[in-house]
Amino acid sequence: MGVDLRHGGNREAVAARLNCPPSQLLDASASLVPWSPRWQRIGLSAWRDYPDRSQLLLRKRLAALHSLESSFLLPGNGAAELFTWAARDAVEQGSSVLPAPGFADYGRALRCWSGGSRQQQLPLVWNEAFPQPFPEPGVGSVLWICNPHNPTGQLWSRDALEPLLTRYALVICDEAFLPLVSNGEQQSLIPLVAEHSNLVVIRSLTKLYGIAGLRLGYAVAQPQRLQRWAQWRDPWPVNGIALAVGERLLASPRRYRRWCERVQHWTATEGAWMQRQLAALPGITPMPSAANYLLVRANHSLVPMREALERNHRILLRDCRSFEGLGETWLRIGLQSRRNNRRIVWAMREELKRSPLA
Repeated sequence: MGVDLRHGGNREAVAARLNCPPSQLLDASASLVPWSPRWQRIGLSAWRDYPDRSQLLLRKRLAALHSLESSFLLPGNGAAELFTWAARDAVEQGSSVLPAPGFADYGRALRCWSGGSRQQQLPLVWNEAFPQPFPEPGVGSVLWICNPHNPTGQLWSRDALEPLLTRYALVICDEAFLPLVSNGEQQSLIPLVAEHSNLVVIRSLTKLYGIAGLRLGYAVAQPQRLQRWAQWRDPWPVNGIALAVGERLLASPRRYRRWCERVQHWTATEGAWMQRQLAALPGITPMPSAANYLLVRANHSLVPMREALERNHRILLRDCRSFEGLGETWLRIGLQSRRNNRRIVWAMREELKRSPLA
């Protein structure tokens, strides 16, 4: 079975190709917080028993964070599973408008149901004043939004997004990275869900807590829609370990807020530092970003440098050729610890000395 490597985070596949242990790789192709919570012992029942099919406790804890009834929340096997059900609803409404460049998984989800889509080309030049107005979207029945946008890192304003709810039969907003952004919650569409039956917001705990292996995300929408999704999915879509970890991480809204504040400080501090360092590299232009990743461009192909970073330095950066509208002159770099960010900058500088871009 072939594996789609267009998503970042393919450590095992790259390690096999490089003939090295995965532990040797610094993976900046995936945009995860570079540390994880301290784990306490998980009870035996989480391993042995079937998970709670209603996910009631986790839904209650998510609801407490967002001041909603638990019926407005639906945990999923990562955000990817929830995109699949959102796409099924989207196909029933008609053609989807997808931002380009944008996350390829939206198209994957629509193809599951033979759904049609058209691209909304986003400008490839923008300023550093965030939040920003959302570009004029295209014609269609369903609008997909990513806030902050992946891969550009642009943060859209709620004031610009809210009027779009009256223009589309369904609006699907991916807020996977929003809790990692300082003052990002002020731009969230979650407070609008109770008044708009045509709005779905999808979030991921993977990025915020660095737990990609557990696969845990959640959707926020009106109960009737989520009840329909629950009837479509597998009997136990979220495993017991993921449920137990999610319940523990979200047990205290105060601890959740403190964790978010720590992550947001890291995003702002390391993002600004990396912007300055990358801007000093010859031929490299880092684009403004509110998120925990930076999109960089050059006037020449960056593929040879990316491959050299893998081969010579065991560093993985995100190949952007899978993003519609980008090409081989673009790379995305996920922020790391200061030590590893220095490692990335040093390695890029060394490769640019060997093979200048200009």
